[in-house]
Amino acid sequence: MLRFRRRRRNICIVYEDNHILVAVKPQNVPVQADSSGDDDMLSMLKKYLQDKYDKPGEAYLGLVQRLDRPTGGVMVFAKTSKAAARLCKAITDGEVDKKYLAVVYGVPKDRQAHLSNYLKKDPASNVVSVVPMLTEGAKRAELDYKLLCSDEGGRISLVMVKLDTGRSHQIRVQMANIGHPLVGDVKYAGSMPKANCNLALWATELRFKHPVKDAQMVFRVYPPEDEKPWKYFNVDTFLSEGRK
Repeated sequence: MLRFRRRRRNICIVYEDNHILVAVKPQNVPVQADSSGDDDMLSMLKKYLQDKYDKPGEAYLGLVQRLDRPTGGVMVFAKTSKAAARLCKAITDGEVDKKYLAVVYGVPKDRQAHLSNYLKKDPASNVVSVVPMLTEGAKRAELDYKLLCSDEGGRISLVMVKLDTGRSHQIRVQMANIGHPLVGDVKYAGSMPKANCNLALWATELRFKHPVKDAQMVFRVYPPEDEKPWKYFNVDTFLSEGRK
């Protein structure tokens, strides 16, 4: 375990070999250093490697994927430039499968569906919008979601999301666009009741071919089951079914 100095958060190392490092990013922790000055995943993991292997200088660690700051869950990092190049290519070629758990307001009409939109980010406000296809700067966004269950009153639902593209705020914006914003999303939830919890979005599964070894790597991590709104659902049941 690694502990953040300011936020007192633990970082769980899921897997490590000579080529890759897989860890769980806590929610509200940046992936890399930003203007906030808060401890970030990349710097903390480099320090972990430096201390573990008694390196005289900064350890190499390649950032090959990103998660938005409010999102928690599983991430892979590269420990060599060779592994970094191969993982980046695999992600670009769509050979890395990423699944997320999300809790949304209401009950989606379709139990499962493919969503395809064009998104554009306003750098000044850090807000992403669904825009017409021919809009300058628009990027295609594709995902598939599956409704897993809803609470008794149909107020909130647990969904599994598989990303085909990796756009900024993609899941949040596309689910909000069909009328089901994520619980805890202060940016895109609109008039929905304010939830006293973190953003209900968790990177729960990562599947890819090892960049050096001839092996398929699969990692699954659970959202914090004692926190709202995850504690209202038996998440373990659905992840266990996914292993079958």
